Amino acid sequence: MRTSDSLRKTYGETLVELGENNKDIVLLEADLGNSTMSSLFGKSYPDRYIQLGIAEQNMASVAAGLALVGKVPFVNSFAVFATGRAYDQIRSSIAIPKLNVKIGGSSAGLSDFGDGKTHQSIDDIALMQVLPNMTVLSPCDAVETEMMVKAMVESDGPMYIRINRNDLPVVTDPNAEYHIGKMTQMVDGKDVVVFATGVMVQQSLEAAKILAKENISIRVVNVSTIKPLDVKAIQQYSKGMKGVVTAEEHNVIGGLGSVICAALSKDRLPIEMLGVNDRFGTSAENYEILMKAYGLNPEDVAQKVRNVLAAN
Repeated sequence: MRTSDSLRKTYGETLVELGENNKDIVLLEADLGNSTMSSLFGKSYPDRYIQLGIAEQNMASVAAGLALVGKVPFVNSFAVFATGRAYDQIRSSIAIPKLNVKIGGSSAGLSDFGDGKTHQSIDDIALMQVLPNMTVLSPCDAVETEMMVKAMVESDGPMYIRINRNDLPVVTDPNAEYHIGKMTQMVDGKDVVVFATGVMVQQSLEAAKILAKENISIRVVNVSTIKPLDVKAIQQYSKGMKGVVTAEEHNVIGGLGSVICAALSKDRLPIEMLGVNDRFGTSAENYEILMKAYGLNPEDVAQKVRNVLAAN
């Protein structure tokens, strides 16, 4: 089993693998192929790789046309541009007619640490999940990314996947079954449940180790499908817990925390949301500096758990 790997590279390699037998898969790129890793597909199948330049709006519209004639188009750019710059075209030409277009948002969250606030997507989940008919996916590692991309090709309809730029520790069981819409319990606990997505799954697992030394037991659940959200599963995982924590590399407004709070609105459990506190990103020398500066480290997750327990 891999211990660490690139989500971006796995995304590109998986599409190359799938493209061998599925001739309908077409990739569209906004001049960032060497970063999104869509270029791997282009090298293998140049006749099914369309470079549109820095024109995400046009790319979304072209993808809609390809879907109308039976192709399975994947549009690729940085997450902030794939969702924000092309929002109107995604809404009008893809989501409303419910076309089979897949949107790959690379360098999601703060993971593009060197390029600052203009390139860091802390609002992409909010933008995509508000659209009817849109599925929103957030893998935590390379193994789950591979499973997710394969499921996207097999499923019909508009879908958005956010991909972290950096290599991340592998925590997903490669032998486990994957289904869009299903969340996964990573570790069990009896005190607090932590619902995490993306890189915050790894951070929450590390937090579980910190808290275990304090005799605090947490259940960590990987919510890799933000929409559609399995509300019944959220409620079941929260049953018997003393509180709930949500953890995401995204604005706390409009992200995972918001939908978890809505799902548990009839319960009386204390809830703490951990994420980017309604601010833009910034440049840094490395990813670790940003994660610390924005309060997204394991100790920050652990503190949210302590806050929840203190509220009882």
